[in-house]
Amino acid sequence: MINIYLLRKSRCSPVTLPDMSSLDAITRQLPGGYYSTFRTYAGCTRVLGLSAHLRRLPSVDASALRRSLFQLLEPYRLSDREVRVRVIQTKQRQVYIAIEPLTALPREIYEKGVRVETTTIQRNDPRVKSTSFLSVSSEERQHIAKEGIFEALLVKNGLILEGMTSNFFYVVGRDGIPPYLGTTQRDILLGVTRTMVIRAARGRGVEVRYRALELSQLPAVKEAFITSSSRGIVPVIQIDDVQVGQGSVGPITKELMRAYEEYVMKKAEKI
Repeated sequence: MINIYLLRKSRCSPVTLPDMSSLDAITRQLPGGYYSTFRTYAGCTRVLGLSAHLRRLPSVDASALRRSLFQLLEPYRLSDREVRVRVIQTKQRQVYIAIEPLTALPREIYEKGVRVETTTIQRNDPRVKSTSFLSVSSEERQHIAKEGIFEALLVKNGLILEGMTSNFFYVVGRDGIPPYLGTTQRDILLGVTRTMVIRAARGRGVEVRYRALELSQLPAVKEAFITSSSRGIVPVIQIDDVQVGQGSVGPITKELMRAYEEYVMKKAEKI
């Protein structure tokens, strides 16, 4: 069950919409604006990169929003459940908080990896997490859900940039040359989890290069994964019809998954 609230100064008023089936459905029914989505840790008391998430909202009072969020999460803390939160700020500066119990991905996804496909849909402004993109990408979201595909990667001028709901990383290396971790820096939404993964990679001595992957380079990719605040690091074993590496989760991806989990426990902010 998803709950949604409208923040009015010092109080939060429950809101009911015709379609409360998902965070995306709720967002599409509200006036246009901006949003950020994240999950909680430590019994709904911490969020990784919360300050960065709130900076995505142009004129939100971060301190007031934190206080309201902490109050709204009280019932979930009592039930010992983590949640997924979406904060939405309309262009009229109304602020909504939508909360749903967190449904963790099956362990099999992290152990075996997922299939993704490429698409040519684009964000109007890649640096801004605008609610308008949910409408633009609606048809693609329905398509991948029907086909059992985990995510769609946005491609522009033959370059893989990012996922519809994630950032994209790949590993390239040749015999005798240490592999490097690649991810683009331009024309994408700079995800909060993406930043954390880059820090974790460098902390493990993995070289990071900021360059987009050309579609023609797919056969040379040894490993790939996507990142998001709600799902962490998700290994990718197939892109369109191209198998990634050996078709299994690679060693660098596994190492970064472990490093990321350690990072979360140390760096998640108190709400």
